[in-house]
Amino acid sequence: MTERAEVTTGPLAVGQFVSMVKRTVSHEPMFQRQAIRGEVSQWKPYPSGHTYFTLRDDDGQLSAVIWKGRCAIHPSIKEGTEVVVTASLDVYVKRGNIQLIVERIEPVNTLGAMEEAKRILIQRLRQEGELDRARMALPFIPKHIAIVTGAGSAALADMQRLIDNRWPGLRRTVIGVLVQGDRAVEEIVRALALTRRLSQPEVATQRGEPPVDLVIVGRGGGSPQDLWAFNMEPVVRAVLASPVPVVSAVGHESDLLVSDLVADVRASTPSNAIERSVPIRAELEQWMDDLDERLDHATRRTFRDARVRLTSLHARLKVAPLAGINAEKRLLMAHKAKLNRITEGIFARERTRLSGLEAALHSIHPQRVLERGYAMTQTQDGTVITNTGMLAVGQQFNLHFVDGTAEAAVTEIHIKEE
Repeated sequence: MTERAEVTTGPLAVGQFVSMVKRTVSHEPMFQRQAIRGEVSQWKPYPSGHTYFTLRDDDGQLSAVIWKGRCAIHPSIKEGTEVVVTASLDVYVKRGNIQLIVERIEPVNTLGAMEEAKRILIQRLRQEGELDRARMALPFIPKHIAIVTGAGSAALADMQRLIDNRWPGLRRTVIGVLVQGDRAVEEIVRALALTRRLSQPEVATQRGEPPVDLVIVGRGGGSPQDLWAFNMEPVVRAVLASPVPVVSAVGHESDLLVSDLVADVRASTPSNAIERSVPIRAELEQWMDDLDERLDHATRRTFRDARVRLTSLHARLKVAPLAGINAEKRLLMAHKAKLNRITEGIFARERTRLSGLEAALHSIHPQRVLERGYAMTQTQDGTVITNTGMLAVGQQFNLHFVDGTAEAAVTEIHIKEE
């Protein structure tokens, strides 16, 4: 069993409670100026000029009233006509009834023709490449904003307040226009032509102000009919002709208009247009101060690190070459000593070998043989005689002794028998 909440204020009178409901409804934006579609029932124009009817569909119905002179009523509207109304919810306290206070009423068949014209315009713009063209970027900090909107409107008040809060003193030119009705298209087009002129440097110089570098076209929400001027081709072409970026901020986020499709930026609301195009000066200044401080710290740290590196490098340059030279010198001396030892070893071995060869050569030299009592025989032409076969009886030859030479002749030859 669910416990009932304890009532601390005591019971409310019926009238008091209904008045609370009325205040709640009147202050809730979702119940104000809503576009509602339904079928007309119990259509009753009264001699007083007021018209009462019921707006219904298969799922529900609401009583509605059009006060005298509040809006134009299309002659085709009658019992059973499907319409779209722009209306606000109200509570009649005496009877406890809720009803719609209608500000605008249009037959749906009229809207159908308007939607078809919108579709054809969008198709033509797509074929011309206007929907795919490169968009201009918004200025980082606009110097002069032109605002085209309803004079004295809540949308303008919101934009002005946001600009003053975000960037006090930012130059702006407000061009007040009718944003709905028969003259709205003409006035919006004329206002956009004026923004083009104000964007020209020579005109700005004459006026003593910066050229317009951003245009915001906007208005608050409303019924499709209220917003329809921004679906009209003259307005769309005027947006496309702008030499500076255009922000389209018409209606609410759910409203998609042709001006939104061709603008450089689409904002969901007029307030959002300011939020997207005007930076917060205090935040930007703080960011710049932080950046300046970080750059200053980074610069000082870079110089400090560079100074430390240069000092270290200077010390290394003073010490490192001498240390390197000394090290190389020691290495060279070690190699030289090793080379000397190797060379001395080679020379010693060669001297020993040469001494041995010299002794051997000395021992077999003919002069040494002669010194031991031997003689060497040679023919008259100097040929050494090594056997008896080289001699003949009567042949003269020379005998070489250690101290001289003697001539001799062969008288006999005796051959040694083996």
